[in-house]
Amino acid sequence: MKRTHLLALILATLGSTAAHAQFAKPEDALKYRKGSFFVMSQHFGRIGAMAQGKVPFNAAAAQENAEAVAMLAKLPWAAFGDGTDMVPETKAKAAIWEQPAKFKEAAEKLVKESENLRVAAKTGNLDAVKKAFSATAGTCKACHDQFRDK
Repeated sequence: MKRTHLLALILATLGSTAAHAQFAKPEDALKYRKGSFFVMSQHFGRIGAMAQGKVPFNAAAAQENAEAVAMLAKLPWAAFGDGTDMVPETKAKAAIWEQPAKFKEAAEKLVKESENLRVAAKTGNLDAVKKAFSATAGTCKACHDQFRDK
C-alpha cells in the first residue's frame, strides 16, 4: 500500500473516532487540528505545484493527493471546541467562537471545494484540476483571512 494511502486510511480511522470524541485537553485539540491542517497542506501543495506549472502534471499523483485532501478537509473542525481558543500557540481568531455559524459555513465550503478538486483530479484533465485547485485555494484564503491570525 502506498504511503499516502496508508496515511489517509490511518487518519480516516482516527478522524472517525478521535475527532468526534472530546479531547482530554484543549492542547490536544490544538495539536490535532494543526496536524490535520499540516498534512492537508502538504497534499494540497503537491497539487498546487502541478497546477502552477512548477512540476510536470502527473494525473495519478494529482488524483492521489486530491483524495487525501478531500478526506483530510473533514477532520480539523471537531478540534475547535470550547477552551481551544485560549491555548497560547493557536492562531485561531476569536471570530471562530463569536461567529460559529459563519465558521461552520467556511468549513463546509472547504469540504465541498475539496470534493470538487477530488472529482476534477479523477478526470486526469489539467485544466479541470487548475480550476478546482484555484477554487479550493480561494476558500482556504478566505477562511484564513477571516478566522486565522497571521
